[in-house]
Amino acid sequence: MKRRAMSAAAVLAALLPWGALAQGGGDWPGKPVRLLVGSAPGGGTDAMARAVADRLGPLLKQAIVVENRPGVSNTLAADATAKSTDGHTMVMGVVTAHAIAPHLLKLGYDSNKDLVPVAFVGAVPNVLVVSNGLAARTVPELVALAKKEPGKINYASSGAGSTQHIAAEIFKDAAGVDITHVPYKGSAPALIDLVGGQVQMSFDTMPSVIGQIKSGKLRPLAVTSAQRNAQLPQVPTMAESGLPAVQVSAWYGVYMPAATPKAVQQKVHDEVNKVIAMPETKTRLEAVGAELTPMSQADFIAFHNAEYQRYGDIIRKNQIKID
Repeated sequence: MKRRAMSAAAVLAALLPWGALAQGGGDWPGKPVRLLVGSAPGGGTDAMARAVADRLGPLLKQAIVVENRPGVSNTLAADATAKSTDGHTMVMGVVTAHAIAPHLLKLGYDSNKDLVPVAFVGAVPNVLVVSNGLAARTVPELVALAKKEPGKINYASSGAGSTQHIAAEIFKDAAGVDITHVPYKGSAPALIDLVGGQVQMSFDTMPSVIGQIKSGKLRPLAVTSAQRNAQLPQVPTMAESGLPAVQVSAWYGVYMPAATPKAVQQKVHDEVNKVIAMPETKTRLEAVGAELTPMSQADFIAFHNAEYQRYGDIIRKNQIKID
């Protein structure tokens, strides 16, 4: 009888995606864990995911497999995670998919109901960069130039609904200027044209532009974070440049399906926080401008809700749409 009972329990655990943890046990993860990424390899989200995955696997005693599913404003990976039922799938969430796109796109998942914020990782500011051929070395000079030539300055983004797009629209409203949006399919092609002078400005993320800034191919005018960034200490904030409303960062955190047992959420939260506290992880991510900010899960959930509301208000106020 005892053997039969144990056998039945083993079969039940195999059938339940969460195994013993569905009942409060400690057996998760029982197989490799997929960490989905909504952008192509080499981008900011991918860099965050791989830095976490490399150290998280040994802590969980299972492989963490990073899987890129780029497209549709980072939402494909979030959608796949929300609909996953294997109990071993999570996503490196980003502001685009979880706080911006829900206000612009018809999605197959509800960012507030189908996924749960588990572990905040950090944020990277957007940087206002201009081509070297543009006669503006400060934000006030750029504003003056844009007012002198309405509609003639083009700004690049990695796509409609991206943080680059949102930041530029906030800038337009705050500065009272008319600049023209040129969306691209990702930061890489946008930056090629920006360096070449086909477009004149962009509010791109720090990991995407830090190389071009340090090599002198692009000129930084301001960062969109509340404080100056350690990688660009000489570059002022938008607030210091007279436009405090232009505050946008690409933030990242691990999300899991809403059905994930609390014990699993707590385990992932605790281990991810151990990872981002490791000197090697901090060095790796701070090198591309990331600001690592540990939060309790409750604080991350509150932060998600506040950002969701904030971007919804911004999008409605500025009548931002995706054609």
